[in-house]
Amino acid sequence: MSKGDLLEMEGTIVEALGGGQYTIEVDQGGAKVRGQLSGRMRRHHIRVLPGDRVRIAVSPYDLTHGLIVYRGKPGH
Repeated sequence: MSKGDLLEMEGTIVEALGGGQYTIEVDQGGAKVRGQLSGRMRRHHIRVLPGDRVRIAVSPYDLTHGLIVYRGKPGH
């Protein structure tokens, strides 16, 4: 699967779980997705907290797991 095959969604972080996992409430439909930081965000030490707006990349085969690829400003 290539990078272009992933679906991009936006949402808000609801909860920080252990092991670098986060629960994200997606704007489209209000579904909950479990996501983790992508390698580039981990490499540059970008911190993510509950309440932050994020963009996640989700596989079309499993819509319940994704990678956090961008962090926006909280509450916007």
